[in-house]
Amino acid sequence: MELHVCKDYDELSEHIANWMVDQICKTLSVKERFSIALTGGNTPKELYKMLASETYKNKIDWSRANIFIGDERFVPYDDKRSNAKMIRETLIDHIAVNNAHVHFMQTENIQPETAALNYEILLKQYFKDGNSGSTFDIVLLGMGDDAHTLSLFPGHKEVIEEQKKWCTYLWLQQQDMYRITLTASVVNAAQQVAFLVNGANKTIALSNVLHKQYDPVTYPSQIIKPVNGELHWFVDEAAMNS
Repeated sequence: MELHVCKDYDELSEHIANWMVDQICKTLSVKERFSIALTGGNTPKELYKMLASETYKNKIDWSRANIFIGDERFVPYDDKRSNAKMIRETLIDHIAVNNAHVHFMQTENIQPETAALNYEILLKQYFKDGNSGSTFDIVLLGMGDDAHTLSLFPGHKEVIEEQKKWCTYLWLQQQDMYRITLTASVVNAAQQVAFLVNGANKTIALSNVLHKQYDPVTYPSQIIKPVNGELHWFVDEAAMNS
């Protein structure tokens, strides 16, 4: 595990943008395409805007990308809570990516269970059932102030510890909605996994995840431990030191 501590939110966003450029260019030097799973939430918004800016947009060959998503709220695509909507508006609409290679989770005119199953089928087809032993080239993750990541929320043991499924769903009572999520097992098969954490409201959760005894049912982000890949934590000083 490598910890990257940045001065503030802007420096954090710039640091991970440069890291992504380096990692993707390295991948494309040996592979025809790269795969990345993006995260929703507020923390990556500045990163996505930066990647879509004139300074960065041509540093990555997005025409050779396959873009996935880590989790999704089961709301319509045009709902302001939709991760896909945020990602599309801040990044996808501004880069030269083939829309056929942007793979979001279906949340309309479908049942949550079927949506999760369909996404798992899509992933297994793309990664050829995991025969290579690895999945995504990069997975970006956020972390909530309750230490959740993806839609792996404290107390939801059956979802947090799911080993067989690549994608699953759950009903989240506190949000009064279903959510669709990648499981830890498919993320832990990635080459590079990067957490983005900022703000003083994350300090306790970050400390618990990094330093408390392993208890992923209480601190779900602890379960993200790549088997053969690398784990990076990109955090700002407010989250680290408050």
